[in-house]
Amino acid sequence: VWTRKGMPATRGECPICGGAVFRMGKTHAHDNINRPTAIKVASNTRAKLSQDTVYIACSTGDMAFAEQLADDLQKSGVANWIHGNEGDEVNWAGGVHPALKECARMVFVLSPNGLSDETVTAAWRFFREKRKPIIIAQVDKSAPPDDIRRSPRFDFSTGDYKVNFRQMMHALTH
Repeated sequence: VWTRKGMPATRGECPICGGAVFRMGKTHAHDNINRPTAIKVASNTRAKLSQDTVYIACSTGDMAFAEQLADDLQKSGVANWIHGNEGDEVNWAGGVHPALKECARMVFVLSPNGLSDETVTAAWRFFREKRKPIIIAQVDKSAPPDDIRRSPRFDFSTGDYKVNFRQMMHALTH
């Protein structure tokens, strides 16, 4: 027989118990059988993120800043993924968002909203547990959580946005 993916296999019946026997691999019996065309088995349409994609963790209250930051990162050639922008179509198999696993770096938008959002907290904790770099983009006078207080922090609440963005870009790319 041939599997749905077009791989050779042998199927038969056990002479002792009468149960089904199945073994992957090509035999001489496959020489006289034409290999069928493979068919698509999975329907996974979600695009895989590149390894250097930046995950932007923010609450819905900070979405305007996160979208501006994402747009500027994109213009600078840095691919990014904004937390919570996917709707309900993403399958959180195993309880971890696929983008969290695939992204190599995170920008955590620090604000009272971000500190109180459980999904944002779970996101930066996942990154910290996996020892992936976290950079803090502070948009309000809030103290960062103790676990990530030593992460590079850029204060966008005061000062020049462009200067802070350039410094953050340097931290993200080096």
